[in-house]
Amino acid sequence: MPLPKKVEFVTFDCYGTLIDWETGVYEAFQKEADRDGFTIDRDQLIPRFIEIQRDIQRGSYELYAEVLRRAAVRVAGELGWELEPSRSNFLPDSVPRWKPFRETNAQLERFAKKYEMGILANIDDKLLGSTRRHFRPDFDLVVTAQQVRSYKPDPAHFKECARRMEDKKKRWVHIASGYPTDVEPCLKQKVPVIWVNRSGEELESGQKKATEEVKSFRDAAKLLDAA
Repeated sequence: MPLPKKVEFVTFDCYGTLIDWETGVYEAFQKEADRDGFTIDRDQLIPRFIEIQRDIQRGSYELYAEVLRRAAVRVAGELGWELEPSRSNFLPDSVPRWKPFRETNAQLERFAKKYEMGILANIDDKLLGSTRRHFRPDFDLVVTAQQVRSYKPDPAHFKECARRMEDKKKRWVHIASGYPTDVEPCLKQKVPVIWVNRSGEELESGQKKATEEVKSFRDAAKLLDAA
């Protein structure tokens, strides 16, 4: 499935593609753990956070702020830090401080000169609003987990995006860093997808290749002649 010959609409996953959520989550955990004299190992934290968050998201839909609160308590317990549930709000409270990657805004401005743009984010509207303040360009389309009441890799984000695009969906490309959350559902929905594989993740047996794979967001912009 090649990229469309004429691209008109480009959408992005937000957290991990535009926003460095891993650093944001780690700094939030460590700041709160400092109150108890506990040290967080980032290399232990992030993989457990990803797995626990996905497990919570597979259940009945609830706002992302609540997903973060529940994940904070479970992750802390696995790391040996006894965190009272009443303190778990430190994690959703930290989302406005999660910063964009250094390359994000410059490349978004280049994309905005050439294409319509959208965000497909696994988050609620309020928290995404606090993140959007970090972006210099605005977006023509926004689909959140709250709007579709489900979390990627459920296909609802992509189906809703296609519905809103109408005739432009044939000239749509999605850009994302998450393979299971974005690349796989895009391939299933036959949406051309550029995988921003910053960490050099290798595909497992049976996993299909993205339409294109790049090492940075800037490389994705180059691929679409937007850099």
